[in-house]
Amino acid sequence: MPRGMGRGYSRYNRGSPFFGSYGLLDLLILIGILYFLFKLFLVALPYALGLVLLLALRLFLRRDPRFGFCGPF
Repeated sequence: MPRGMGRGYSRYNRGSPFFGSYGLLDLLILIGILYFLFKLFLVALPYALGLVLLLALRLFLRRDPRFGFCGPF
């Protein structure tokens, strides 16, 4: 048995990983991480869409009509 898991550990684990005060703390931290990632996604989304639009525009402008599609670069 690993250190830190002494006698009586299974007595407090009722089958749910979010049982007790440490489980509640873990749940709050997990919710905070998910909230942060969602806000980060909302902030980065317009920049990513703008980059895709600029790359598509560059591809359209660099296309050589004699040879057709020549790749993205």
